[in-house]
Amino acid sequence: MNPIEEIFPVLAAPKKVIITMHQKPDPDAMGSSLALYHLLVQLGHSVTVVSPTNWPAFLNWMPGCEDVLDYENNRQREKIYESLMNADLLFCLDFNAISRAKHFAAPIKASSCKKILIDHHQQPETASFDYGISDTSKSSTSEMIYNFIWNGGYRDKMNTSIAECLYAGVMGDTGSFRYASASESVHRMIADLKALGLKHTPVHDNIYDNFLENRLRFLGHVLLNRMQVFYEYNTALISVPKTDLLKFEIRTGDTEGLVNFPLTIQGIKMAAICIDRDEERKWSFRSKGEFDVNTFARNYFEGGGHYNAAGGHSSESLEKTIHRFKEALKENASQLQ
Repeated sequence: MNPIEEIFPVLAAPKKVIITMHQKPDPDAMGSSLALYHLLVQLGHSVTVVSPTNWPAFLNWMPGCEDVLDYENNRQREKIYESLMNADLLFCLDFNAISRAKHFAAPIKASSCKKILIDHHQQPETASFDYGISDTSKSSTSEMIYNFIWNGGYRDKMNTSIAECLYAGVMGDTGSFRYASASESVHRMIADLKALGLKHTPVHDNIYDNFLENRLRFLGHVLLNRMQVFYEYNTALISVPKTDLLKFEIRTGDTEGLVNFPLTIQGIKMAAICIDRDEERKWSFRSKGEFDVNTFARNYFEGGGHYNAAGGHSSESLEKTIHRFKEALKENASQLQ
């Protein structure tokens, strides 16, 4: 994989560009993608943004989100294929293994266009990309796009649309700036965005105060009835059966952030949530201190991510995958105690 700086001369002339992100995009994935979209359009490129799946409704306010194509939407599939076939460049943001693009992964692999990686997750599959940067020290891919704009000499292209998208992404991935990843450079970045005219309160409201009543009732039900605390392992687990999703009419994004609640319990070092989806069981892991959930997710649930935040999945039933999680706790008891 060639250094990301080598892509800047390539962008000097108009290109046909696709930007994509990981499945079920979060604020960072969508925010970084749309910020890059607004930049490249200003530079004269023809740009198509593709999400491998649908996304939470609380992201729809983002400038440009109305133009994002959903690969799982059959009515948009032909347009996506046409764009991919004619593309010169494909930017892959906020994921570093093409498999994270779900069913869109196969078309990405088959494409002959140049592929560019911009990501901050651990253990990237760099052989899959022609250009790129992978920096686990960065808070978010949105912070990396901010640096991309500066390093490319595009500072004059920064506008409020880009600022709003970048702020949402950094805010989401730093837990509203509470995590250790919210470094000095992050706060300097936010100060710069504010100087550009960013109004941060509406962004916060759109991300965190933009749900239906049923979601709040679902949270109460889950915390009361679906949470187990294993004090012997300093771990808490939330398991959500499909019946709960149907009962409370849960939509994409409604479970966002739920895994963080158990970490507020004194002494808890790891929190996990397992959600019974149609095709598989989806896992999310969070930790405090020195427990590495990236390695835990990779070892037991075909996943990965960051040291203190990771995800995974399982094709086993909810009951069986929960049993495997409990066995994994026993195997990691010394690190959790």
